Amino acid sequence: MNSKQLHDVKLEHVRNDLSDGIYKVDKSRYENGMKYNRCGNSGVLLPQVSLGFWHNFGGVDPYQRSKEITHYAFDHGITHFDLANNYGPPYGSAEETFGRLMDDSFRPYRDELFISSKAGFDMWEGPYGNFGSRKHLIASLDQSLKRMHLEYVDLFYSHRYDPDTPLEETLQALVDIVHQGKALYVGLSRWPLEATRFAINYLRDQHVPLLIYQGKLNMLNKEPIDEGILDLLEAEQVGFISFSPLAQGLLTNRYLNGIPADSRMAHEQFLKSSALTPELLAQLRQWNAEAEADGKTLAQRALQWILQQKAVTSVLIGASSTQQLATNINI
Repeated sequence: MNSKQLHDVKLEHVRNDLSDGIYKVDKSRYENGMKYNRCGNSGVLLPQVSLGFWHNFGGVDPYQRSKEITHYAFDHGITHFDLANNYGPPYGSAEETFGRLMDDSFRPYRDELFISSKAGFDMWEGPYGNFGSRKHLIASLDQSLKRMHLEYVDLFYSHRYDPDTPLEETLQALVDIVHQGKALYVGLSRWPLEATRFAINYLRDQHVPLLIYQGKLNMLNKEPIDEGILDLLEAEQVGFISFSPLAQGLLTNRYLNGIPADSRMAHEQFLKSSALTPELLAQLRQWNAEAEADGKTLAQRALQWILQQKAVTSVLIGASSTQQLATNINI
């Protein structure tokens, strides 16, 4: 049975699940080829490909499609689902979708799942609705747990660096969240190098070591390498997970022959048409040719490139269909 036939069988399995309202989990989900990487110096093993809820799982998106995608993901060994308080749109709705999925499908498998959420970007009005105060982080996580119908998350992030709040306040809030049993591990997202170094030492002294750092890393954006983040994480035995690994779709075959009418770039949504310069298009076509020569897609090559970098544990991909997910996890 070739890969397309296998995908069709799996997709039909998902559709059967949805037809009778009961999720029949694939008993061979850990035998479908997913690899798991140790996250830094910890007991956590993350799938090399994780599923992000940044797009496609909000209140404006079809719930049945969310079911199909998450069922397919879990049936193929993706145990890590990544969320944040303001993922949607509207804000909070991706977590609400996940709460429905927990009740409808995943409650029996809670201990197989590794669920993360974050706080730090705009969530509600007023002075406590964003950034890194103790007030914001703890209140936001309490709200997230209610939306997701969970007693705890496996991982809770400070979603962004706050230049005005003392680092000790932000970090102690993360420590206390673990002590309160609301999260098992803590992470940082897009903190600058020296603040990250301080955080690693502070959290280690409080016996709540930093598990993972989430940053934007892909073949077009190498800031975590250039800034020394990956060197620091490797030296300190902290994991790294990449978001936007396909550069919002640029590192796929979607834009090699123009801008599709239904694409993000066509709607100037998160991806501007001005980004697709003649020089970039030539580079993408070269990388695509190299990938095809190896029997891979450009997206698969881009994901492989990230996973080959030091300290990298996993890549976070989005998906708007099971077919897209099937292609990108086959690396």
